[in-house]
Amino acid sequence: MSQPIIEFKNVQKRFGDTTIFDDFSFKVEENEIVSIIGPSGSGKSTLLRILMTLEGIDGGYINVAGESLWHMLWNDRYVPASNKHLHKMREQLGMVFQHFNLFPHMTVKRNITEAPMRVKGLSRQDAEESAEALLELVGLADKAESYPNDLSGGQKQRVGIARALAMRPAILLLDEITSALDPELVDEVLDVIRNLAKEQSFTMLLVTHEMYFAREISDRVCFFDKGKIVEEGVPEDIFSAPREERTQAFLNAYLGQ
Repeated sequence: MSQPIIEFKNVQKRFGDTTIFDDFSFKVEENEIVSIIGPSGSGKSTLLRILMTLEGIDGGYINVAGESLWHMLWNDRYVPASNKHLHKMREQLGMVFQHFNLFPHMTVKRNITEAPMRVKGLSRQDAEESAEALLELVGLADKAESYPNDLSGGQKQRVGIARALAMRPAILLLDEITSALDPELVDEVLDVIRNLAKEQSFTMLLVTHEMYFAREISDRVCFFDKGKIVEEGVPEDIFSAPREERTQAFLNAYLGQ
């Protein structure tokens, strides 16, 4: 059996006296699309931030694409990862944030080309050609020279998706990418993700409150509560016949069943 592209082993994570994860284990297979649902404060976004090395861990191990994320081999034993190792591992992952995180003083095109040029060493010509293709992919070919402040929330988020894809990641992390949008702008962003899922080979890990979208797009849905996976399975099972009372109550509240 092939090695999972993401694997958490007995991970611990605390913020002060608050324990987020305690002996937490979790796997994602290559090219699998996994949606994580659950109440606020259940550890969903922390999971993505740990993968992007924006938050550290207090115990356990995480492997990404066959390599340890927060540790590295040194003299035949695992030691905490160096900044160089974290930098290298980060290139495997692209993250789209809830609040866009675009640079307001840069054009849309430059927002997309900056990291590939600085981090991956792409030439300006190659980076700009890639950015133009990605803007075409997300339906914003005419916005290359615009600035973020000139865009709607939905357009900003589509630029955020293009920027994440510009790094050519093996894994795409999506953190509540529609929660900051007005309702009428949500579909234009979800349509981009739908097309990516159909046309590209990506491992995707989505934290979302868009239940119908999670049901439609996912290979697997995981319901989180208090830092644990209470229930997981294929979307049909989770949404039509959840086994756990906690999952049922959560979905009833969201779906109005």
